[in-house]
Amino acid sequence: MSKFSDHNFKGQKALIRVDFNVPLNDKFEITDDTRMQAAVPTIKKILADGGAVILMSHLGRPKEGPTNKYSLKHLVYHLVNLLGGATVKFAEDCVGEPAETAAANLQMGEVLLLENLRFHKEEEKGDKAFAEKLAKLGDVYVNDAFGTAHRAHASTAVIAAFFPADKRMFGLLMEAETLSAEKVLHSAEQPFTAILGGAKVSDKILIIENLMNKANNIIIGGGMAYTFLKAQGKEVGNSLVENDKLELALELLAKAKSLGVQLLIPEDSIAADKFAADANTQEVSNDNIPAGWMGLDIGKKSIAKFSEVIAASKTILWNGPMGVFEMPAFQGGTKAVAEAIVKATAGGAFSLVGGGDSVAAVNQFGLADKVSYVSTGGGAMLEYFEGKALPGIAAIKE
Repeated sequence: MSKFSDHNFKGQKALIRVDFNVPLNDKFEITDDTRMQAAVPTIKKILADGGAVILMSHLGRPKEGPTNKYSLKHLVYHLVNLLGGATVKFAEDCVGEPAETAAANLQMGEVLLLENLRFHKEEEKGDKAFAEKLAKLGDVYVNDAFGTAHRAHASTAVIAAFFPADKRMFGLLMEAETLSAEKVLHSAEQPFTAILGGAKVSDKILIIENLMNKANNIIIGGGMAYTFLKAQGKEVGNSLVENDKLELALELLAKAKSLGVQLLIPEDSIAADKFAADANTQEVSNDNIPAGWMGLDIGKKSIAKFSEVIAASKTILWNGPMGVFEMPAFQGGTKAVAEAIVKATAGGAFSLVGGGDSVAAVNQFGLADKVSYVSTGGGAMLEYFEGKALPGIAAIKE
């Protein structure tokens, strides 16, 4: 593989796999352009070198081939603005005559956006012939789509083989993502604290198990905490519990103990009498949540304990909220943890925030620029921290 920042793109057409899978409203307006913004530095460097850019991405999950709802043409106008008025052309398809003609006619300094890759079933099947058709469109292949790095699709993994090692590389976003993730996973300064939230233990089993061998502290929050509490014989009322994971929760607690890892479970909750923004609430001890009530956030004691552990950490990984932060009554825990991470970061800790909900939380609280790195790849980051090899990364390095 070649290093992106060392490569001169003058006179070359760079074929970039970006992650432009952005949410659109019913008027086809982009409601969150974070993923598009993340690709801008890579695109601008190529244009500044005197190269041309061909962008390929998926959008949504189109089932029946081309549909207007999932067309990337809706992104063109916004992309022009993000690139400061650059010329952005659009190809009605990502392969075949429309793509080939548009790519052939592309001038240096211009950008071509190809139509949705997933309008072809071959993309998700990782079809070799389809990957080869895409590869013919550019001189150099750049993968800048960390959000899809865990998928062995034609445009993310298979295509790399059609370019020699010095003509395939990570873009700036992918480079930063992999460096940050590797720093946390392979060279974390201790104490290393992982904060894992979210609804279900089943979603986080592999990451908890893998981090047991690396982290000093693992903080558990969100809905999955109640499975651990119930496993310990505590009354959890109507809180979310995975009854088929109680044994597993006990095994994880025992494993942490044997490895000398501090596994922290919340000791109190903000409980509600229903799952709603206007529910009645009370702060309760997690030893005994009243019948009919459910824990929807962590309480003051948990916040104090977790904040203390975070403050003493040198490396922090955060994946998953502490409660239902989308509702104001239950955002206190997630916000306090975010603020504790910001404070530790200001004191010299390295902090990596990843996973859709954690990223949404730091953005909502306006703290994204106060942590070391915010990952754009939810599923990809999760699989990376589960210890899996990501096809999109392996394909470039091989």
